[in-house]
Amino acid sequence: MNAAHLTAAKATDLDTPRGRFFYRMFEILPGAIAWSTLLLAFLVSWLFPALAAFFILGFVLYWFLRTVYFAFHLRAGYRRTREHEKANWLQRVKKIEGWEGIYHLVLVPTYREPLEILRETFAALRSSDYPKDKMMVVLGIEEREGEEGARKARALEREFGGDFLRFLISWHPAGLLGEIAGKGANETWAAKKAKAELIDPLGILLERVIVTSLDADTVVFPKYFSCLAHHYLTSLAPLRHSYQPVPLFINNIWTSSALSRLFAFATTFWFLMNQERPEKLSTFSSHSMAFKTLVEVGYRQVNYAVDDSRIFWQCFLRYEGDYSVQPLYYPVSMDANAAPTFFDTVRNIYRQQLRWAYGAADIPYFLYGFIKSKRIPLRKKIPLGFDRIEAYWSWAVASPLIFFLGWLPLVLGGDAFTQTLLSYNLPRVTSWILTIMMLGLVWAAFLSMLFLPPRPMRYGRWHTLWLILQWALLPPIMIFFAVPALHAQTRLMLGKYMGFWSTPKFRD
Repeated sequence: MNAAHLTAAKATDLDTPRGRFFYRMFEILPGAIAWSTLLLAFLVSWLFPALAAFFILGFVLYWFLRTVYFAFHLRAGYRRTREHEKANWLQRVKKIEGWEGIYHLVLVPTYREPLEILRETFAALRSSDYPKDKMMVVLGIEEREGEEGARKARALEREFGGDFLRFLISWHPAGLLGEIAGKGANETWAAKKAKAELIDPLGILLERVIVTSLDADTVVFPKYFSCLAHHYLTSLAPLRHSYQPVPLFINNIWTSSALSRLFAFATTFWFLMNQERPEKLSTFSSHSMAFKTLVEVGYRQVNYAVDDSRIFWQCFLRYEGDYSVQPLYYPVSMDANAAPTFFDTVRNIYRQQLRWAYGAADIPYFLYGFIKSKRIPLRKKIPLGFDRIEAYWSWAVASPLIFFLGWLPLVLGGDAFTQTLLSYNLPRVTSWILTIMMLGLVWAAFLSMLFLPPRPMRYGRWHTLWLILQWALLPPIMIFFAVPALHAQTRLMLGKYMGFWSTPKFRD
C-alpha cells in the first residue's frame, strides 16, 4: 500500500490531483450531511408537514430507545470499572512469566500548565504501585514557553527526578517546518528523544516498552500501570492494540461551575459507556500503546490539530485493519474545563468542544485510507465508517432536531395541517417521550455522585444537593453541545482548517 496518505492532515497534503479531489470531497461530507439534514427539516416541515410529523415521531422514539440502550451500557461500564479498581493488578502481573521485562514510558507534554497541576500529575506517577525502576518519564516542554517553562522543569526534576528509572526533560523547538504547534508535535519530539537517550542506550527491546500519553493534568489512579501491564501481557496481539482507560474529569469538580461539571460528567459518561462497545472505541486524551507500534507507524502526526484519535487511525490503516482499542475499565482523572469567570468558562468550553468536534477531520482521513487499502475487509470498513460519520452527525444535529423539530410542522405547515389530529397530538406525544427520557437524568445524577472525590471541608451538604439539582440544566445545555460540532464541520467543509488550542487549566 502506498503510505504517503498516512501522514496527510488535509487534502492539500496529497501529491496527486485525483487524491486531493477525493480527500476534499470527504472533507466536505460531514458538514454537507449535517446542514442538509437541518435544511431538509425546514423544507419538509413546510412542504410536507404530515411526513415531517411522522419522521419526528420516529426520530424521537429512536433516540428514546437509544437512550435506554446507552443507560444499560453505562451501568455495565460503571460496575466493571469499580471491579477493576478493587483488583490487585500487580499481584496478577507478577504471576505472568517475563513480567519483569516490561517497562513503562510515560510522556507528559505540557504548555503553560501551572506548576501545581504538573506536580500533582507527577506525584500520582510516583505513588503508582508498579515498580519505579521499570518506569521512565519524559516531561515535554515547549521552548516557546521560555523561562517559565524552564523554571517548572527544574522544579519538577528536583522533586521527582530520582524517583524513576529515568527522568528526561525534552525541549520541543518552536517553528519546525511542517508542524502545528500542539500536543502531538511536542509528544512526538519527546518520544524520539526517549528512544535515542533512554531506551536505546539501555538496550531495551521496543516491544517490551509500553508508552503512555498523558495530558498534563492527568492523575493516574494507583494501579493504572499494573492494570495496563496485565492487559498488555495477556493480550493475544499486544502490538495491535491501544489501551484506553476511563477518563474522569473530576480533579477540580467541586470548585468548578455547574456548566463545567455537566460537560465534564457528560464526557465521562460517554467514554464510560463506550468501554462496553470496544468496536466503536478510538483513542482519546490519555491512553497507552506498544512503543514499537508507535515507532513503526512513524509516531504521532505533527501536522494535525486533533491528534488523540488520529493515532488510532494511523495504526488501523498502517496495519490494514488489524488494529483496535482495548478498554481498560480503569480510571484516570483530569480537570473539568473551568475558568475564573463564567464567561471565560463558556468560551473555554466552547473552544474545547470545537477542537474535539474537529475530530470530524478523521472522516476524510480514514475514508480515503479505505479507498487506498484493498486489504481491509468491507465488514470492517462499512461499520466503522458508518459509526464515525453517524456519531459526528448526531453530535451536530440530534439535539436541535429532538428539541425543536417537533414544533416546525406546526409553525410552517400552514392552516390545513394545524387543523388535523396529527398536529394536535404531535407536540403532546413528543413531549411525553422526552419527559420519560429526562428520567434518565435521575440515573445520571446518582451516578455522578458515585464518581465524586471527597468533598472539601469548605463545602457543606447543600453544595452536594446543588450538584444533584444541576442536572435539570442538561436539556438546554445539550443544544450548546451541538453548536461547536456544527461549527467544526462547517469549517472543515469550507477548508478553514484549525490549529491546536491548548485548554487553559484553572483551579480555584
